[in-house]
Amino acid sequence: MSGHSKWSTIKRKKEKTDGARAKIFTKIGREIGVAVKNGGPDPSVNTKLKDVIAKAKANNVPNDNIERIIKKAAGEAGGDNFEEIVYEGYGPSGIAVIVETLTDNRNRTAGDIRHYFDKYGGNMGQSGCVSFMFSRQGVIIIEAEGIDEEKLMEDALEAGAVDFIADGDIFDIRTEPNDMGAVRDDLEAKGYNYVSAEVEYVPSTYTKLTNEDDIKNMTKMLDMFDDNDDVQNVYHNWETDED
Repeated sequence: MSGHSKWSTIKRKKEKTDGARAKIFTKIGREIGVAVKNGGPDPSVNTKLKDVIAKAKANNVPNDNIERIIKKAAGEAGGDNFEEIVYEGYGPSGIAVIVETLTDNRNRTAGDIRHYFDKYGGNMGQSGCVSFMFSRQGVIIIEAEGIDEEKLMEDALEAGAVDFIADGDIFDIRTEPNDMGAVRDDLEAKGYNYVSAEVEYVPSTYTKLTNEDDIKNMTKMLDMFDDNDDVQNVYHNWETDED
């Protein structure tokens, strides 16, 4: 099967997780709360909540924390009202960037996101300015160690996957956005453990940066996005040397 894996991006996220676990827990907790308020506290009927719980477990959020957040969100008549806002823009040398946020203050968040783009040689654009360069795909990452590649490929395609990419120490399984949860659950039931399973913006083409200042600025920009509590996910088409 063909494709282009972004395992280096996921590895970068994992390293951030290891170094800033509390911040990751906070962001996932916010996602769980929003999912409960939008679709109720029962993951068997709330597929978004089921997906976020799976994400939480993949990031080692304790079950007690998950249950506490669900109960708190289900019991709140008012509470914080977070809305999902997606920002688009360009990094140094035209790198396409999509930033997914959950915020209770859109003016604050928009100001922060715009500042990060401006400070590091980019600019925030209008909605739709770069999203046409990406497609929404389910992305399931499974570590390759101890896994029979042909068997996993067979199981993944049988479960409904549309692409399978072997990339060194991982396997990257792609699905239609609405099929990601079902494929993930099917593979988990067959005994596979996943590192990450999410619906992501996947770029159709990638761009390399050769200027050292551009590379430094792009790295700093991504760090600033990651460190902002309102930012849930960042996608881009920067092809680094590790890719």
